Amino acid sequence: MKIFWFIPTHGDGHYLASRQGARTLNLGYAQQVAQAADQLGYTGALLPTGTSCEDAWVVASTLIPSTKQLKFLVAVRPGLMSPTLAARMAATFDRLSDGRLLINVVTGGDPVELAGDGLFLDHDARYQLTDEFLTVWRQLLSGEIVNFTGTHLQVKGGKNVYAPIQTPYPPLFFGGSSNAAQDVAAKHVDVYLTWAEPISEVKEKIERAQALAATQGRTLQFGIRLHVIVRRTEAAAWEAAEDLIRYVDDESIQAAQAVFSRYDSVGQQRMRQLHHGDRKSLEIAPNLWAGVGLVRGGAGTALVGDPKTVAERLKAYADIGIDTFILSGYPHLEEAYRFAELVFEHLPLAERSTSSLPLGELIANTHIPPAHGKGVAADGNA
Repeated sequence: MKIFWFIPTHGDGHYLASRQGARTLNLGYAQQVAQAADQLGYTGALLPTGTSCEDAWVVASTLIPSTKQLKFLVAVRPGLMSPTLAARMAATFDRLSDGRLLINVVTGGDPVELAGDGLFLDHDARYQLTDEFLTVWRQLLSGEIVNFTGTHLQVKGGKNVYAPIQTPYPPLFFGGSSNAAQDVAAKHVDVYLTWAEPISEVKEKIERAQALAATQGRTLQFGIRLHVIVRRTEAAAWEAAEDLIRYVDDESIQAAQAVFSRYDSVGQQRMRQLHHGDRKSLEIAPNLWAGVGLVRGGAGTALVGDPKTVAERLKAYADIGIDTFILSGYPHLEEAYRFAELVFEHLPLAERSTSSLPLGELIANTHIPPAHGKGVAADGNA
């Protein structure tokens, strides 16, 4: 299992839909979250993209010297940037970070936001553009001279001078639930992403994507994006979930759902259908809670429970083919620690170095505390 965390460049806090407990996003805070994820042993971190976010490439670039092993999942935006420029950006970042770049291909699902950025294509045309973009991008970073004429893009004599460290290019991540999106995934990407839905629905999506990839002579890996609310007991976790939305009122829900209704994203429509804007029945599958999606776009579900239960739910997704888990929690600094400290030991992760494992404060300045609070050996070892 590869566990990723999230850099909240669109804001952070203790509660949804409220300034109470809100937290300012600045370089120092972004560094704290990134360094925590790096030191705790997360594989990487996703940086979101969109008009409500700080620019992901700028933020990620500033975090390179603050981290050592953490990989950065950063978005390219077909239609908002050229494939040749995006290829140079990717190669530069990959070289300067010693091979720590991952690419998140984001086609976009809000026509109003896209129009504000100057893109006026309909849903399927945007995925045609994404197909053309990735065709050019992949060829450039594979060292080819590119001459390409498509419906939306034209490139003559395109080349990339400085190769990335990762060959042939940094891995491509991509999410999309529509037929047009899955066709793009089958043809181009390495890791197909989904938002967390009930197991049966995710399994169906994975099976279809893998079958489409097979027609291209390819195989896919799979990842999932979700929130986590973990506490030492099940009751405390559900209390924390309710506390997260304590300031979410009917007006906030109606305003958010009105915005989401204009999206032509099939994935966002599927998120809305999980709760229909109604906060009365938010547990849509065992420990899978749709409360976040009442007011947040994109990933709208969270796993809620005690450490062992949440670990078992994650393993259930792993059993159907998911190996990359992109997680988040509010606030992101504290929850990065909480999830790692409570859940990592229950997951099949690469073993962490014993030199970095926590010991706690010594007992009477002499004895190392025992692992589970019982017994201290005469030599000071638990």
